[in-house]
Amino acid sequence: MLGIITLVFPENGIRVNDKLAINFPTFKKLFLEKKETKTDISKIIALADAEDKEGDHGIDSLAVKEIELKDSTIKLNTSIQYKNTSKTAMANFFNSLANIANEDKSIRILHYGDSQIEGDRISDYIRLKLQNQFGGEGPGLISFMPVAPSVVNKISWSQGWDRYQAFAGKDKRVKHNNFGALASITRYCAYCTVADTTQHKSAWVKIVTSKNGGPKAAAYRKIKLFYGGAQTKTHVELYENGSLNNSDSLLAGGNFNIKEFNLNQGALLHEFKFKGKDSPDFYGVSLEGGKGVMVDNMGLRGSSGTFFNQINYSQLKSFYDYLNTKLIILQFGGNSLPYITTKEQADNFGGYLKSQIATIKKLAPQASILVIGPADMSVKEGTEYVTHPQLENLRDAIKKTAFDMDCAFFDMYNCMGGKNSMVTWVEQGVAAKDYIHFSSGGARKIAVLLYTSLINDYNSFVKNKK
Repeated sequence: MLGIITLVFPENGIRVNDKLAINFPTFKKLFLEKKETKTDISKIIALADAEDKEGDHGIDSLAVKEIELKDSTIKLNTSIQYKNTSKTAMANFFNSLANIANEDKSIRILHYGDSQIEGDRISDYIRLKLQNQFGGEGPGLISFMPVAPSVVNKISWSQGWDRYQAFAGKDKRVKHNNFGALASITRYCAYCTVADTTQHKSAWVKIVTSKNGGPKAAAYRKIKLFYGGAQTKTHVELYENGSLNNSDSLLAGGNFNIKEFNLNQGALLHEFKFKGKDSPDFYGVSLEGGKGVMVDNMGLRGSSGTFFNQINYSQLKSFYDYLNTKLIILQFGGNSLPYITTKEQADNFGGYLKSQIATIKKLAPQASILVIGPADMSVKEGTEYVTHPQLENLRDAIKKTAFDMDCAFFDMYNCMGGKNSMVTWVEQGVAAKDYIHFSSGGARKIAVLLYTSLINDYNSFVKNKK
């Protein structure tokens, strides 16, 4: 019966109304049309696995710049790309890394991205490798209410907490633009006028640390609390494994206040207790050590990366300066792709991204910028999953913007196999069945290839400088 239907069903389906149509695969579609060739990713996976096992890299790495796929003329570039051969786009960061012994504080890498990096994915491997080689402790800047738990920290909180964000459309409950470097704030009570001078509100946040991100990430020795905007002072207590570490007050007002807590060694549970007539805006806490490298994961679910112009410039500059930011990674595009239907719209996104990068360069002129293009994303076409028809146009627009703004570019789409590669990643269990996101194992492989290219370029930079 189903076979008969394939022979007689209209090829363009049956239109029920303007918004609904009934479709059924035709005999021609099922048996006569040539199927899309699956991308062979075996060499890519083998390269990532070999690099992962190799350990810390010297100048002679296993990585190669191009991979020729089986039965294909396509060459996949696994290297970071530059506008010019002198690779000036990463010079500021490479210089800071080479002279890290002369820095009086840690240097920071801020990894901004959408849900593809949430939960500390990709960032955690880069942090692990750089901290092993150049020093540094802790996972860096995190929110009191993260979108997803990370491999390093699990956070819980009392009732009343809420997150207000700017990264996927500004929260209309917030009447200001002080969202900090994480593009979001948390509070334990809603915005209101403090009228009852006798009423105090209490709240707590617990941070549990594991060693899943490596011993360095779990060995932070201080916590820095970034806050502002409270109408009155707030009492704060910090407990380590249940014992009181510090008791103090947080200031009222301002949009860039810092309270630092020195920690005892070996504690895996830290709990903040707050009490006051109003909640401060908490911009995040930084879990860190002394000198070395910090890699901050800014996984912003649903974001297209076009929020930087919506944050108070003065405040954001204060963050970038204080954090000693030397590299900013921008990994966006996937959340805009479903709404892009033409090349013109893809090019327009490149223009939006260019204005964001221009803002970042003004606020953090000391930082290099690395732009990461979107991964392959599949859509259902009949009975098959194929690459979104505008993905390559979007990738090209983002790459052009990166080069126009003298930024480095990493082509994640090409690196993972190019057209229709996501289908193979899903079949091999290294991507999710939504045909959009990597699995944790797949994110690790992308991270390995990205880090390998980064450290190879750094080693070449140092060699040429000498």
